[in-house]
Amino acid sequence: MEDKYPWLQRYPEGIPHSINSDQYDSLVDVIRESAEKHNSQVAFENIGKQMTYSEIDSLSDDFASFLQNEIKLQKGDRMALQMPNILQYPIAMFGALKAGVIVVNTNPLYTRPEMEHQFNDAGVKAIVILANFAYNLEGTLKNTSIEHVIITEIGDLIGGLKGSLINFVVKRIKKMVPSYSISGALSFKECLAKGARHQLKRVEIKSDDLAFLQYTGGTTGISKGAMLTHRNVISNIIQVRAWISNLMTKDGEIMITALPLYHIFALVVNGLIMYALGAKNVLITNPRDMDGFVKELSKHKFSMITGVNTLYNGLLNHPKFSSLDFSKLKFAAGGGMAVQKVVAEKWKEVTGQPLLEGYGLTETSPVLTFNPTNGNDRIGTIGLPVPSTELKLLDDEGNEVAVGERGEICAKGPQVMKGYWQRQEETDEAFINGWLRTGDIGTMDEDGFFRIVDRKKEMILVSGFNVYPNDIENVIASHPKVLELGTVGVPDSKSNEAVKIFVVKKDDSLTEDELKAYCKENLTGYKRPKYIEFVKELPKSNVGKVLRRTLKEEDAKTNTYS
Repeated sequence: MEDKYPWLQRYPEGIPHSINSDQYDSLVDVIRESAEKHNSQVAFENIGKQMTYSEIDSLSDDFASFLQNEIKLQKGDRMALQMPNILQYPIAMFGALKAGVIVVNTNPLYTRPEMEHQFNDAGVKAIVILANFAYNLEGTLKNTSIEHVIITEIGDLIGGLKGSLINFVVKRIKKMVPSYSISGALSFKECLAKGARHQLKRVEIKSDDLAFLQYTGGTTGISKGAMLTHRNVISNIIQVRAWISNLMTKDGEIMITALPLYHIFALVVNGLIMYALGAKNVLITNPRDMDGFVKELSKHKFSMITGVNTLYNGLLNHPKFSSLDFSKLKFAAGGGMAVQKVVAEKWKEVTGQPLLEGYGLTETSPVLTFNPTNGNDRIGTIGLPVPSTELKLLDDEGNEVAVGERGEICAKGPQVMKGYWQRQEETDEAFINGWLRTGDIGTMDEDGFFRIVDRKKEMILVSGFNVYPNDIENVIASHPKVLELGTVGVPDSKSNEAVKIFVVKKDDSLTEDELKAYCKENLTGYKRPKYIEFVKELPKSNVGKVLRRTLKEEDAKTNTYS
């Protein structure tokens, strides 16, 4: 076994080689078990407001009851959540799961075309959205199947004068809530009150039922929903719980959640795994406000934090970060993008604890590998496969490569998705003989530690988000003054990579500012080109396909980026 899976010999003592994915029937069982075990402990904190496990359980029951009895959502219906990290998120998510409703997590910063695609593809029936983004939804609704809109404001669950003041400042002083008019929309607080009047009926949920439709570019480009079952996510909870169990105490652990819960990493690792472990989750609503973020960190003797390389680099470069109290910190987890060696080393120097890198995909719920938490971590690697997980590296012909050689990382395990929602062809392309093709190129050391070498094809990784050239080109090519374009990723010290486009003009009057304004209107921030270069023609193959690799290679010869 250890010859075939050399990583097993490097497992920390006490970590099982495999897990039982069938010890729970559904995520609802996990949620309820944790609420019973930790009922009086604080589960989530946001903007100074704390809620216990008991309170979260009760409120999510009320929300589930509302979905079930008031708007009559049935098991298997889809509901979108479009909010930053606020207390309403876990309540709405847990409530939906309890009602047997499939959760469709949606980036609040999506443009209208991006929202329409996701909502229509998923067949979303209801949505919970922060008021700040409701103006975008207003212009999208008529083109979707959404029947029920639930709107909330940041301070709604903070309560008292403080909550009202927060809502007033956000809306009236900071002008962060553009005007909107959505007929029949309900407030989140109103939904909780209505749900509390009814008895929640138990929904029979099986482990193979879908829990989430988590949208991703996948390994083949077009945005599609990864079907994550209750068993998939339960498996990852058990796998990661086993992996970090040596660090966990019975209570008192504090996790900092700065990554958005709509992202698969924070959704499972922070939102679900920490809940299952009985930790207190501190939700950071706006981590881009680095001053406010560091101020919030100063209020907690936190023991764990998750993030991407850019987040950690930003913290390390803040003048007040090094003076924080790290006496309770046990580890920081890095994922979503490669953790730079200089950042990992500086993090340990400042905090005294390691920045442990892991690896996973939306399609794998998400964790496939993680570095050991017993001091035997290895900077520059993505660690070892977690229990019940198999990895192998294949060449372009589908043959397994030798140790140390490069190949596409392929994965098998109970956390691997069921497939892509209503896209059988793309599902078939993503698997080879039952193994998920990740699209990432890596190597394996002799003792089983894996490394990421490069990404397959032309995917661009911006601050932990997958960006695909086809998505960008489809939008920008619709500009009336653009003849054609090619898209590549270029190095960027802050976001790992940045998007660069090469544009052939149809109309000579086209300017860079005009094109950037068009991109701002039609593309989410991380998808917008940072660099625009106008060219006379693009390199193409003999069948007329734009050669992006040639563009990238030629660009690297003449340009450097910081």
